[in-house]
Amino acid sequence: MARSVDLFAQAEQDDHSTTSEVVVGRVVTTFFAGKDSFYKVLLVKVEEHSFAWDEAEIVVTGDFAEIGDDISYRFVGKLVDHPKYGKQFQAVNYQRNQQTSVSGLIKYLAGSDFPGVGPKSATKIVQTLGLNLIEQVLKNPAILDRVPLTAQQKKTVLTTLQQNNGTEQVIVGLNSFGFGSKLATAIFKKYHEEALTVIQEDPYRLVGDIPNISFKRADQLAQQLGISYNDPTRLQAGLITTLEELANTSGSTYANREEVVRASFSVLNTDPNQTIDEQQLGQALQQLVTTQQIMVVDEEKFYLKRFYDAERQIANQLQRIAKAPTATKTIDYETALATCANQLKINYDQSQHQAILAALNQQLFILTGGPGTGKTTIIKGIVQTFAVAQELSLELSDYHDQPFPVLLAAPTGRAAKKMSEATGIPASTIHRLLGLNGNEEPGTSEIDGQLLIIDEMSMVDTELFAKLVQAIPTGMKLILVGDQDQLPSVGPGQVFYDLIHSQTIATQELTQIHRQSSDSTIVDLAHEIRMGMLPPDLLKKAADRSFIPCGSQQVVQVIEQVVKKAHQHEFATAEIQVLAPMYRGVAGIDHLNTALQPVLNPPAGQAAKEVNYRDTTYRIGDKVLQLTNDADQNVFNGDIGKIVGIDVNNQKKPYLDKLIIDFDDSEVTYSRNDWNQITLAYCTSIHKAQGSEFQLVVLPLVPQYGRMLQRNLLYTAVTRAAEKLIMVGDPQAFQTCLEHESSNRKTFLEHWLHQVFTSEGDSTVPARELQSEPQDKLLTLSAIQNNEIDPMIGMDGIVPTDFLRTKSTKTTI
Repeated sequence: MARSVDLFAQAEQDDHSTTSEVVVGRVVTTFFAGKDSFYKVLLVKVEEHSFAWDEAEIVVTGDFAEIGDDISYRFVGKLVDHPKYGKQFQAVNYQRNQQTSVSGLIKYLAGSDFPGVGPKSATKIVQTLGLNLIEQVLKNPAILDRVPLTAQQKKTVLTTLQQNNGTEQVIVGLNSFGFGSKLATAIFKKYHEEALTVIQEDPYRLVGDIPNISFKRADQLAQQLGISYNDPTRLQAGLITTLEELANTSGSTYANREEVVRASFSVLNTDPNQTIDEQQLGQALQQLVTTQQIMVVDEEKFYLKRFYDAERQIANQLQRIAKAPTATKTIDYETALATCANQLKINYDQSQHQAILAALNQQLFILTGGPGTGKTTIIKGIVQTFAVAQELSLELSDYHDQPFPVLLAAPTGRAAKKMSEATGIPASTIHRLLGLNGNEEPGTSEIDGQLLIIDEMSMVDTELFAKLVQAIPTGMKLILVGDQDQLPSVGPGQVFYDLIHSQTIATQELTQIHRQSSDSTIVDLAHEIRMGMLPPDLLKKAADRSFIPCGSQQVVQVIEQVVKKAHQHEFATAEIQVLAPMYRGVAGIDHLNTALQPVLNPPAGQAAKEVNYRDTTYRIGDKVLQLTNDADQNVFNGDIGKIVGIDVNNQKKPYLDKLIIDFDDSEVTYSRNDWNQITLAYCTSIHKAQGSEFQLVVLPLVPQYGRMLQRNLLYTAVTRAAEKLIMVGDPQAFQTCLEHESSNRKTFLEHWLHQVFTSEGDSTVPARELQSEPQDKLLTLSAIQNNEIDPMIGMDGIVPTDFLRTKSTKTTI
């Protein structure tokens, strides 16, 4: 049971604390308001202050709810002297200042916050209820019946007072708990005025409901609130956190029983002086299964529900797409392909010819192949042949009230741009196609068209693909293109691999190399890596690649020299990309970016504009990487841009500084509050480079990269090089990559695909009827409630702790 805590006691104590100060004043204007947080910078006209202050106004910063101009507030905090921007008042708590005069209270009630309540009505309220009317109304709303007001006026007064008072107290309370601005915003958006009640009753709800709130943070709150070490809510949150962490670290969509048990004890055992009750932990796990927060398949596979649902959704929706009725009219794609080949002056080989026809004659088709095998050429051939066969125009101007018939999409902006350049028609990111911005509910977007082609499918994770296939209308053709040997998605799952290896979907693999000049060796190198071999001449210099042996301590120095030489050979900064597997370490991404910035974009003198953010200095010309998706600005995770403008505020107000970044001729302005969305991009991770190609790739590999040294990582990095590849580091590290095939992620998508593609009848039956064989092994709440299954079936003599027992788990802790 949680202990009741007075969240506002600290605010009252602060007024008398030797370390806290108070300023009372009327807000003149809001200089800055974070769009994703409560953080604001206010200019306040000073009325009272508890510290030495000679000026009429003061800048106040902090987390505030809606702040009204020309309204008086009481701020508690401290006066700080910013080394660059002077003295400011840093507020930790605040409240709307209670009016102490009749005229002030009338002015407040007649203000813009209370539409429909003019001076006459405000006067009646004050004359009837007195100066403490706000406190009276909040305690007893019926007291407004004593005032001759309309029903709408009463509602306005009550609602506004409750909102103002409630929101402000919630923000103060969240600040008291130590939540930063963005987390406080996320919590308030989720729970509104109930936020503090939720936290007091069950702080562990935050773990599942609010992104970026860890179990450790919730555990700290729980200790503050007096929640016991073995409380069921703590144990359940620890189990959910365990599955989240296992999914994020391994990329698997489910975990085995033994993994869950071992990892959950690691998460929950935070106090050496206390022990976890095994039986209670078993009961907590059983409760999560009963309430379907965790799904168990075959008694051994433990899923977070969203990954379970996503895999089932993918299988069901793909079956729907593949089995959709086709048009009764026979389409002559063979003749159309011949026409297109003649128009495009392309002589397709037999495998390309077969791939184009197979793709168009199926409702669902997969095309896979390595670098240089002609995937892009085939995509263009599919688009052109489809248009000719269907007698469709590919001119956007011909479609005003109708959707464009052919849709192209990829996981990243750069990959989408490559598709558009190859085909001559628009392409977008998958997120933009679906209208996803990070706050959407799944399944709310639908797309229109006749043909959809997705490129770089190996990058698409389970949850995103589930949203995509759900949005595809019945009758639309879907073609999935990619390279199954590249790195899997950053998010959990290995969708493209599973789709191919399930052998339930028509698939063609391209093996013949087309894109390679006579003196090119990069494509051959990539294919040898894919087969687990390194050429005997790896260390020898070739026309398009070279190897520079060195130790990890010399990597940065060597790469600096390589980049300088590349500039001398007229390679532009945008054409040079250093790729590394990990961020930390002397040869890590962070260190390389710091070292390469002065080489590729040195300071232009004292007059040059530059700004500092955290540990990074940004200047005009810097190459930067977008870290998040922002559909409104049409920039997405992995996009690379260039800083083309810096707007430094002349009034020494850093919160008004701005960066202007060019992303492929589209300029986006970033306020300082958004700078956490970007980072330097002279060196990026290999994962971030997927879907992109660069004229010159510099690839360091050293033994210190450890478990990151895997074959598909090396293969993916090498295939990013369009013209030149320079490898740097330890030859043994390259050999290590070949010897370590990436461990297959644990997914069950292949099983679900086999189940729905081999079954007869409607595949879109309720979830409880779509269970793995045997059906009675998936215990669900609905099945229990419908008396379709005994909740203890197969559990004769089993107690809750049996959920926990594994070969490696002792019966005592």
